[in-house]
Amino acid sequence: MNRKSLERRLTYLAGRAVREYRMIEEGDRIMVCLSGGKDSYTLLEVLRLLQRRAPVRFELVAVNLDQKQPGFPAHVLPDYLDAQGIEYRIIERDTYSTVRRVVPEGATMCSLCSRLRRGILYGTATKLQATKIALGHHRDDILETLFLNLFYGGRMAAMPPKLRSRDGEHVVIRPLAYVPEAYTARYSELREFPIIPCDLCGSQSNLKRQAIKGMLQQWDAEDPKRLTNILRALQNVQPSQLADTELFDFQGLSAAVEGADPLGAIEDGPSPASAEAVVRFAGSESG
Repeated sequence: MNRKSLERRLTYLAGRAVREYRMIEEGDRIMVCLSGGKDSYTLLEVLRLLQRRAPVRFELVAVNLDQKQPGFPAHVLPDYLDAQGIEYRIIERDTYSTVRRVVPEGATMCSLCSRLRRGILYGTATKLQATKIALGHHRDDILETLFLNLFYGGRMAAMPPKLRSRDGEHVVIRPLAYVPEAYTARYSELREFPIIPCDLCGSQSNLKRQAIKGMLQQWDAEDPKRLTNILRALQNVQPSQLADTELFDFQGLSAAVEGADPLGAIEDGPSPASAEAVVRFAGSESG
């Protein structure tokens, strides 16, 4: 896929997500979180493409959080953003030392690092009077989070395309929610973005997320439609077909026949006639 066709595909998918979740509105000032990785560069460029053709007017301001990791090339992003003529802010906070001091050797650093980063970015959004905060999470990030929560957290949750912060003051959007990671990787190559690796996280090779990523990549190789179907499932949730008593009133569920005891049939067992019918049905299914 060449650059022009890939940009068409990226803007189509991002535009669809923006429209379906009403991510961007007239007069929005969107703070684009730019880490220096392939996904955030792609996010910024796709939003700039959409800005030129969108029916609503909105502003973009790129923000990078310099976490003071050793060897971080602080000049790379300012040089790139200056050359592109993009409004930006570089926020300097030494979260690296905090994470290294607090997290035991060998433990996962991502959770604490993410919380510290989120708090700083929320504060920055307030200072910049940003109405939305845009993050570069793509489709594969969303699905990885779903299976991380499912396998290791005992809950069914992912990254929503749009959310409100717990304090109610900020709206976070993920315009790349429908975009496969392969697209951001290819676009990054074509555009030759000056990538800045995250050495803090990259030094941890045994993260559960890496195992989930490998599983999804294998599934995608076996059936390219599988990951798209899983994402569709997140948009087609049927609470009555799951088991969460907070989402569906299972206790209040009863038979439609007036006076029927919904537990009686279970406790007493099926009648001979109904049992025979079940056996016949099972036999026809297996045959």
